[in-house]
Amino acid sequence: MSTYRARGKNLRTIMASKPLFAFFGTPRFGVAVLDALERQGLLPALVITAPDKPRGRGLEVSPSPVKAWATERGIDVATPATLKDEVFAAELGNTDWDAFVVAAYAKLIPKHILDIPRGGSLNIHPSMLPKFRGPSPALSAILADERETGVSVMQMTPTMDAGPIVAQARIEIGEEEWPLQGQMLEDLLATEGGNLLAEVLPQWLAGEITAEPQDESKATFTRKFTDEDARLDSGRLNLPEYAREALLKIRAFDHGPRAYFVDEAGKRVIVTDATGTDGALEILKVIPEGKKEMSYSEFARKK
Repeated sequence: MSTYRARGKNLRTIMASKPLFAFFGTPRFGVAVLDALERQGLLPALVITAPDKPRGRGLEVSPSPVKAWATERGIDVATPATLKDEVFAAELGNTDWDAFVVAAYAKLIPKHILDIPRGGSLNIHPSMLPKFRGPSPALSAILADERETGVSVMQMTPTMDAGPIVAQARIEIGEEEWPLQGQMLEDLLATEGGNLLAEVLPQWLAGEITAEPQDESKATFTRKFTDEDARLDSGRLNLPEYAREALLKIRAFDHGPRAYFVDEAGKRVIVTDATGTDGALEILKVIPEGKKEMSYSEFARKK
């Protein structure tokens, strides 16, 4: 278990005009939130993130994107393998936190930890809750062809994404830009979420905002997507009735997993760029199995 310096009293004096908060997050989404908070002059005193693990093609052990961000700024980092560790919870409780902020931490946080800060724990979720609860709201919005989406700041409870809403910001993507790529939409929503949190956090801590319960009757749920979800039906790519569905998949699955089809030789072909006009899908760039990215026209010639 990683440790950190519990610096509550001294840090409280130094940051008297700023909320004292810890940040829970792991992937790139969390970095985009942190970047937005930093631009508003808000930095966490502590970052809690996933332990280092093998990443990339070489499987070199490396820190999470959020840990790398915090380390560059000299912010204390904790990387507990589990949040059930009583010693870790006790360490967190030694500091007089105003709030915990959570953005894509990817682990359920126990109630006894959520309740440590005087202002509770707030989560940034990239959807207009109660719609698209769960692990993949941005990608699910693309697959559902919903240009109007948004971001929610909610008070956390032990039930995932079900806590009362503190604030929301609605976003509508222009028709000419839609559908966005999955990573682009996630980055956009993370930035909007960080901006929204920076705006409402002082009001929330001052007791000027009352969180509103979610309407459970309107809740919808997402799931973690698999490689099979990103597979395109190669036999239908030229059919007008399949063009929109295929384009949405290609845009949504631009990272982990990536959209692909299997060619006549049984090899995987990743689709990295495509467009859809007049009910027709036009594939622009692909990465054939074992090769570098090339134009689809070049790939077709070499088949």
